[in-house]
Amino acid sequence: MSDTTNETTNGTAVGPDRKVALVTGANKGIGYEIAAGLGALGWAVGVGARDEARREAAVEKLRAAGVDAFGVPLDVTDDASVAGAARVVEERAGRLDVLVNNAGITGGGPQDPTTVDVDRVRAAVETNVIGVIRVTNALLPLLRRSASPRIVNVSSSVGSLTLQTKPGAQVGPVAVAYSPSKTFLNAVTVQYAKELAGTGVLINAVCPGYVATDLNAFQGVRTPEQGAIAAIRLSTIPDDGPHGRFFDEDGEVPW
Repeated sequence: MSDTTNETTNGTAVGPDRKVALVTGANKGIGYEIAAGLGALGWAVGVGARDEARREAAVEKLRAAGVDAFGVPLDVTDDASVAGAARVVEERAGRLDVLVNNAGITGGGPQDPTTVDVDRVRAAVETNVIGVIRVTNALLPLLRRSASPRIVNVSSSVGSLTLQTKPGAQVGPVAVAYSPSKTFLNAVTVQYAKELAGTGVLINAVCPGYVATDLNAFQGVRTPEQGAIAAIRLSTIPDDGPHGRFFDEDGEVPW
């Protein structure tokens, strides 16, 4: 369910010359570093997160670093919460220049397809796919008010069917909930790209790499700062930049 706190409404309105971003799941890990990176560029950044205490702590930390950050109560699996998040952004900025759909879950384990608890699959899809659709559609009216709107969906190379089926490739463990949810997200990104072609709204997917976060018990080999690089880059592409494609820090990733 959605919640409200004073910090979501405190602060001055964002001026017309400052870019505005909303990052979901931005209270920690990769999402936080994406917010910090965009903030360092002088952007106003909405910290989307469902946990009130962690959201407030992230906003305070960003503000202490000089970022114009504001909290956005947001549970991507809840219609009312997402609608409330759109209202917070509209009240604070009146528009949105970049939406980074970063919030995600693994679905828990084990995830062997022959024995999996189907509720794990359902939960992964609800957050990683349906949540992205829910948030994107709610924020699109604000994105359309931007001169250069961008949408970045944080995916993973484990969602690449090309890589998953390449002989000898090592692309994550067997995971019938998480990996296919990212494949689904990639397919959804392509469908949005087809519908939004020619509208000025550029949408792309990004793989942050194997980042040490609580999703993998901090076993990843990359830092959250490194994981944020590609998403920040895609948030700031020019009007003739890529659309409907999949990237990591090193370049394009095959679907």
